[in-house]
Amino acid sequence: MAERWTYTRGLKDLGNGLYAWLQPDGGWGWSNAGLIVDGDQSLLVDTLFDMRLTRDMLTAMADASGVGAEKIGTIVNTHANGDHCHGNGCCPHADIIASEASAKEMAEVPPAMLAQFKQLGSQLGPAGTYFADIFGPFDFDNVEERAPTQTFTGQMKLNVGDKAVELIEVGPAHTAGDVLVHVPADRTVFTGDILFIDGTPLMWAGPVSNWIGACNKICDMDVDVIVPGHGPITDKAGVQRVAEYLAYVDREARKRFDAGLSVRDAALDIALADYSSWGDAERIAINVDTLYREYRGDGVVTPVIELFGLMAEVRDAQRA
Repeated sequence: MAERWTYTRGLKDLGNGLYAWLQPDGGWGWSNAGLIVDGDQSLLVDTLFDMRLTRDMLTAMADASGVGAEKIGTIVNTHANGDHCHGNGCCPHADIIASEASAKEMAEVPPAMLAQFKQLGSQLGPAGTYFADIFGPFDFDNVEERAPTQTFTGQMKLNVGDKAVELIEVGPAHTAGDVLVHVPADRTVFTGDILFIDGTPLMWAGPVSNWIGACNKICDMDVDVIVPGHGPITDKAGVQRVAEYLAYVDREARKRFDAGLSVRDAALDIALADYSSWGDAERIAINVDTLYREYRGDGVVTPVIELFGLMAEVRDAQRA
């Protein structure tokens, strides 16, 4: 089913008023989004990392559906990462819905912080150089922020015209408040960053069991069109591969934690085997760090700049 849509940049018509916007190669910041239209009502699933990218997407959506930025009635932000919400300001009249946990997280990492890290670049050492490299294409200086206007916990049901839509909170997992957007009648789900397809999943929050549980929830749904947060449109086999990666990293990290290895040594030691071909494989560093925090049970969060420095080191080692 997923093979119907080639993984090229731009808008994919999923049928019956549903669209997906894809951004290869799905790496850092290159996220997907979606549009649900029925009658004169519309719902946008996520915006993009900056205003320019979001405007380009909205223009393509308007050409295909007749629904321009001014007519978008609702935005659902699947989570707090900026590549899924920094374009909210492009839709000035939309109601913006997010989980309560996501809304709190959005306020903690404003675009100005990203702009500062990017500007400092090499002044912050290898971490800053890595950060500036991966986020070079994006404009964080001209983001007109719009925070959620409505929040929820658990589940929320709404209608887009006559089309029922279910919002299902499955976080904390990738972030504190991840949400799935399920359109039952069209057998479609937009997953946000619960799914990275052909790219390495990135566990900022955990616990890993919640994330695997979210994958299982998707597999239990009566869906055949699955739009991930990053990567090509997929099927349930793709979902299972993400769950298998998470379980593998959990097993390997636990062995090294029990053996007394540091996060750094564990991240450098774990063999990624079949997963080494996935993009941004150095994210193993963040995943191990989050798993170690879970194993310790102390809630101590490593500063982000340290994590970027460790990813830079792991990437260099993987390339050697």
